[in-house]
Amino acid sequence: MRAADANSSVKSRGIAALFILTVLVLAVLPDLLSTYYLGLVIEILIFALFAMSLDLLIGYTGMASLGHAAYFGVAAYAVGLLAIKLHWSVWSALPAALIIVAAVATLFGLLALRTRGSYFLMITLALSQVAWGIAFGWRSLTGGDDGLPNLPRPELAAHWSLAGDRPFYFFILLLEGAGVLLLTRLATSPFGFALRGIRESETRMQALGYDVWRYKFAAFIVAAVFAGLAGALYAYYNRFVSPDYLGVFRSAEVLLMVILGGAGTLIGPAIGAAVIVLLENLVSAYTERWLIVIGTIYILVALFAPNGIIGFIRDFRARRAKS
Repeated sequence: MRAADANSSVKSRGIAALFILTVLVLAVLPDLLSTYYLGLVIEILIFALFAMSLDLLIGYTGMASLGHAAYFGVAAYAVGLLAIKLHWSVWSALPAALIIVAAVATLFGLLALRTRGSYFLMITLALSQVAWGIAFGWRSLTGGDDGLPNLPRPELAAHWSLAGDRPFYFFILLLEGAGVLLLTRLATSPFGFALRGIRESETRMQALGYDVWRYKFAAFIVAAVFAGLAGALYAYYNRFVSPDYLGVFRSAEVLLMVILGGAGTLIGPAIGAAVIVLLENLVSAYTERWLIVIGTIYILVALFAPNGIIGFIRDFRARRAKS
């Protein structure tokens, strides 16, 4: 028992040290990178949070969703409309957007959680398309396919604007760190372990006295709120919102991030997000057929690393340990 406690303590210290080192490296990046590459880092941070939120459903609860972009886009439109039409500050618009996302997720969850498996995948896609249709068709409010341009960057105080990429980067880094810590805390809490038990066997968890539906419903809403936070930040970063934020391509993209990195690890989807964002931006600079290149990489990963990048690394280390 003491040996196990000692190993656990060493592992916890190692994770804490890695987190601190990562934060320190991210903190000095603005002094090392150009504006273009700093923008890529901002996108990676935002989509890492987006992918980690979906992983709470897929990797921890066992519910594969193809409509997660609905909450990403709803929050983006919420902060956009509140900032442009009502001139709300970030301190009012961002919490309001997350409340709206939670309300939408509550409604969608009541419908979607009546199904499971491929039917759950299909109904989440359908619900996401409903949100996309509203954004596309309600031109007087959302701007239709023209979107909402000229979204102002938030101001934290009267003379502290986030218009520049450098101050906005640190704003993103602060919220990203808080989001990652909360998600990690949830994943390692009794709630997170209950979700894993539900993923493995709902029947067994019900026999142990757990209300499986309520746990899945809570996970659905929590995942949506974190996706909404990512969507709101992306809207502020681009200073623009469009129906594409809610589209099926966005949902498929974040799903691939989770699969590529490795579901059920949190760090895996973040790595997947980094890989896909870099590939989309760097490969497209050299060829117009960049989707073929990325598709080929996806196929290779599916064939040779079905558990994602993190799973491949773990399998490789296990093979080396045995040899």
